[in-house]
Amino acid sequence: MTNRVFPIFAFLVALIIFFGYTNPAWTGSVAATQAKIATDAQALSAAANYTARENQLASEKNAMDSASLARLSMLLPDSVDNVGLILDLNALAARAGLSLTSADVSAPSSSNAAAGSSAAVPTTDTSPVGSVDLVLSAIGTYDSLKQFLAGVESSLRLLDVESLTVKGSTTGVYTYQITLRLYWLR
Repeated sequence: MTNRVFPIFAFLVALIIFFGYTNPAWTGSVAATQAKIATDAQALSAAANYTARENQLASEKNAMDSASLARLSMLLPDSVDNVGLILDLNALAARAGLSLTSADVSAPSSSNAAAGSSAAVPTTDTSPVGSVDLVLSAIGTYDSLKQFLAGVESSLRLLDVESLTVKGSTTGVYTYQITLRLYWLR
């Protein structure tokens, strides 16, 4: 009789151990740990891919001509640099025979801000390019305005002429208000 009772008792103890400890441990903490390991492995793989791509882009950047990189940083600089830009525009205006009387930096208009441009103050916009409006007041002849706008057009700095207001004069010297939008990398 003991030959039959002991195996049945051992089988019951094995079932109690399996359903009481092994199964809950395996489906609970072990499964959670395996899921965390899988998530960490995916993150590690993504980090390795990111590092490889970063190294590839760095090597491509190092292969570029330094003069081209300088021109690119002039086209879309890392900061606004209002003072430097105003000095450059003032020199351009002086060469064209135009006299700048004032310069004012302002946020882009609300209709353009809704279209994706950002204000002068950083916002929650995810665009890597920021913009700001520069309002210039100038006095000069029409020919000097044409030369100034041709200089702005051929400038290395990325600028958009947003608006141009001309106040008439009988002397041939006009008053202009020019709104330029300038861009930079955030």
